[in-house]
Amino acid sequence: MNVSVALQERRAEKMFDPAFSISDSQVTELLEKAVLSPTAFNIQNWRIVNVKEPALRQKIREVAWNQDKITDASLLFVICADLNAWAKEPARYWAGAPQMYQDMLIPAIDAYYRDKPQVQRDEAMRSCGLIAMSIMLLAQEQGWHSCPMDGFDFEAVGKLINLPEDHVISMIITIGKRTQESFPRIGKIPLDEVVTENNF
Repeated sequence: MNVSVALQERRAEKMFDPAFSISDSQVTELLEKAVLSPTAFNIQNWRIVNVKEPALRQKIREVAWNQDKITDASLLFVICADLNAWAKEPARYWAGAPQMYQDMLIPAIDAYYRDKPQVQRDEAMRSCGLIAMSIMLLAQEQGWHSCPMDGFDFEAVGKLINLPEDHVISMIITIGKRTQESFPRIGKIPLDEVVTENNF
């Protein structure tokens, strides 16, 4: 499946087959590809919690409007970001690069993020959005289905997954095999309302 087809066929699915399973090796392969997504300064600040334990899934469902897909989907990823990834051994992000780039970029990381909590959070959301789309397209390529979610209590889910204080949750992604055909696409606003040339 090429990228154009995956984009056209990907939908936010609501109902998943609880009997359908995805193997650990398939999950690893998907995530190994997903982490090739871009991040600013290559800080790779995304953190993904793969929630496998049924009891924990049930607890998350209880704080997610009791949505079936939380427990029925084959995979439940909580997409998070480490707000302080920029400060945690930043030299490793440029290991193997020519020294001139290391000398320039490693100090630049500190200058860009230090004492700028809004910049840190904005970067976290951008990074999580990039990897989330990669995950969903990779899932679609495999013939699986997915749904990005923000319909849950972020604070409650954070407690359930022991979210570190310097991390934030961006979204949940459910992945599996849908049990019903997708609804028709509706309400797409015209391209000329979305895109302008040069300025608004």
